[in-house]
Amino acid sequence: MTVNNHLEQFHGLPVFDFVQALTEAEEADGAQPARLPDAAAVAWRIGLDYEAEQTWAECWQQFLTAVDTERVTALVIGQWAPEEPDSFQEPLAALVAAAPRLPALRALFAGDITYEECEISWIQQCDVTPLLTAFPALAELVVRGASEDWDGKGGLALEPLRHEALKALRFEAGGLPRAVVRSVAACEFPALERLELWLGVAGYGGDTTMADLAPFLDGTGLPALRHLGLQNSEFQDEIAAAVAHAPVVARLESLSLSMGVLTDQGATALLEGQPLTHLRALDLHHHFLTKELQQRLRQALPDVELDLSEPGKPDDQWRYVAVAE
Repeated sequence: MTVNNHLEQFHGLPVFDFVQALTEAEEADGAQPARLPDAAAVAWRIGLDYEAEQTWAECWQQFLTAVDTERVTALVIGQWAPEEPDSFQEPLAALVAAAPRLPALRALFAGDITYEECEISWIQQCDVTPLLTAFPALAELVVRGASEDWDGKGGLALEPLRHEALKALRFEAGGLPRAVVRSVAACEFPALERLELWLGVAGYGGDTTMADLAPFLDGTGLPALRHLGLQNSEFQDEIAAAVAHAPVVARLESLSLSMGVLTDQGATALLEGQPLTHLRALDLHHHFLTKELQQRLRQALPDVELDLSEPGKPDDQWRYVAVAE
């Protein structure tokens, strides 16, 4: 699996590409886009095309001028460095500086970037803690990418903090640093309902261990959690075996162990562990299960929305996660 397309929906809203609207207006000899949607009706995307003439900062300033930002509820940040990867630090600083002008912001996606623009493992992230401190009412945060800059500095980071409003958090990476996973576990998120971690591979910085995941499986630190995704892992079988006896599962509505190297060993552990029939959905897509094991899962979970799509060859010696480079 690769990230092929830009978002079309985010936080329940259609995504509107503000920069594309600017480009179309300029081509029509207009100073500003002729028709902009209602500020609260869309998720506003600000991202550059390849070899864009304007900088991301210039487009951001035009957005702040043209749109009633006090009514904006969702933002999608796309490519900020169109010619070569660059740190998210500058766009992050611009977002934080504009926080007083975005009092209604509830959802933020940092890094809506396809593989044609930049491979996920090349997306240079930074410490995203300021996003949560600057937007105390934020309900959803998605961050894509985790790598350091060309000098080996920066990289995705998060400091432990308490955030009262956050309901959904997802980190998408080809290699998620264990320091980030540990920080998420150390945070206090009393309202968090959905947590998804794309763990990735060691070759791209994914050094998380089972011990790092233990706090999420215990679940005591996330009292509102209803969906847990521990995904895209080389040790998906070990995760499945731990999930089979994890206290948090009893109160989940949905569970995702998708995108990783899940084999019959892990699936058997799930079947032999605690009941999963209470789940609304179990996502195991991108797996390496035999047809026999897939059928056992279907028979054991007849009323669960079970995703067994994207099967790999069970006897393949080269098994791989869905998203790495």
